[in-house]
Amino acid sequence: MELNSIKPADGAKHYKRRVGRGIGSGIGKTAGRGHKGQKSRTGGYHKVGFEGGQMPMQRRLPKRGFKSHLLKFNAEVTLSALELLGAPEVDILSLKQAGLIGELAKVVKVIKSGAITRAVKLNGIGATVGAKAAIEAAGGSIA
Repeated sequence: MELNSIKPADGAKHYKRRVGRGIGSGIGKTAGRGHKGQKSRTGGYHKVGFEGGQMPMQRRLPKRGFKSHLLKFNAEVTLSALELLGAPEVDILSLKQAGLIGELAKVVKVIKSGAITRAVKLNGIGATVGAKAAIEAAGGSIA
């Protein structure tokens, strides 16, 4: 092999198609756009979701539901996650460092999912009624 004999693999390179450059090119005159119609015209296309004047699908269907923009600031932690964490005192910062809640979370609540056996003291964290009962039964407290 010589440096002057190196060339790309067959089919790796191809010329850019030059449309509308005469009959000899094979794609002259209409330049591959066919005859007449909206798609053949310059600037002739439509918006996403346009259905030719018919009421679009996203406007025909009813509006439904709501997603709060504040959800990203709320987080939930389960009893089983607290059990695995194994810390005697838990606050929002320790949960963020453990990766149990997101970095944006400001309001955290413990929910009753799983079980807890060790005593845990919660600082600045809420709990559901069932979770609070389970934590206090295990000897923990909520501050």
